[in-house]
Amino acid sequence: MYQSKVFKLILATLTAVSLSELATNHLVTANPQPTQPLVITANPTEFDQNQARRWTDSAKFMAGIAVESDSHLYQLQQTQAWQNHQNFLNNAWNQLETQQLSKVRNWSDSELSNINQGNPVVFYPFSGPDFLYAYSFFPTGREYVLIGLEPIGWIPPFTELSPTENDAKLTQLRDSLQAILQWSFFRTNDMKVDMAQQGVLPYIFMFMARTNNQILDVQYVGIDTNATIQPFTEGMIPGVRIIFLPQGESETKTLYYFSTDLSDGGLSGNPQFLEYIKTLDSPVTYLKAASYLMHYDYFSLIRNAILAQSEYILQDDSGMPVRYVNNGEWDLQFYGTYTGPISLFSNMYQPDLREIYQNNPNIQPLDFGVGYKFGVNESNLMLGTRKE
Repeated sequence: MYQSKVFKLILATLTAVSLSELATNHLVTANPQPTQPLVITANPTEFDQNQARRWTDSAKFMAGIAVESDSHLYQLQQTQAWQNHQNFLNNAWNQLETQQLSKVRNWSDSELSNINQGNPVVFYPFSGPDFLYAYSFFPTGREYVLIGLEPIGWIPPFTELSPTENDAKLTQLRDSLQAILQWSFFRTNDMKVDMAQQGVLPYIFMFMARTNNQILDVQYVGIDTNATIQPFTEGMIPGVRIIFLPQGESETKTLYYFSTDLSDGGLSGNPQFLEYIKTLDSPVTYLKAASYLMHYDYFSLIRNAILAQSEYILQDDSGMPVRYVNNGEWDLQFYGTYTGPISLFSNMYQPDLREIYQNNPNIQPLDFGVGYKFGVNESNLMLGTRKE
């Protein structure tokens, strides 16, 4: 998630790390520029099962989940470094599951059931690698489109690293997860440092493993000037496509992550991304800890695109100002409480949103925290449904 005060610095830092440079550093595919068009199939048996096993085992290894004895990573999980990694993540995840994720899923079952019955496309701008909350709120999504400034990156080649290097990589992964495990969001300044080199891919993999998903296929893709997703070549908006399969299910799902600048300046330079958004099939847009960027005029293009394309919007107060949706075109439902933003964003106070909460005693509370005010009974959510 972004913070406007460091936005330009982050952009300069991250765009300096090109996808072509990362291609020399053990990308998840040997060929990041496939010569054949990419084909999605709903039959998992049509994927390379050996490669799928390696991807899934890599995700488990990073997530602190034991792999089987015939895995290429089995010996490494016997080390004290990995066992410490596993213990930390198991404890942290158990706490997160109890305090957060189980409650998010229960709330989703109650309040988002109509959306989830439709197997939606989930559009998550300013997400960073946060597949976790997108999947927790919308577990039946058929497609997830995540957008951030952070580069895509690669999966560390653990079997080629020294014990010291492996320990350092695992420590880095744990440290980078501290914020989202404790507060429900990644901090922009942390992402600038932690993900500028190895990118978001390890964290997406970890979240997929911890949510019981098998990773079937991973390909580097891009959005071309015709707003079409193609195998990646220079000049495209860089992205990655992950085809995955939830445990116990037979229909695959797809995640896209694109690394691009969503400011008006960035989108003016890459207008094909706005055209790509138009191809999304009645998406539900999810916004969390978005640094209030769409409160500014220089994020008007992405704001307008979301309003024009979305069938549903789920956001906290850091997404779009309520005045843009409180206009008769949307049915709005509010949850939790709103007294104002955290001190860092005190100038983003919305008196009209505060009035809505003050004048409606029937607003349902939230029993979990989400966004910058992550404490229970401090958070807010707004669900917007486009009127027919």
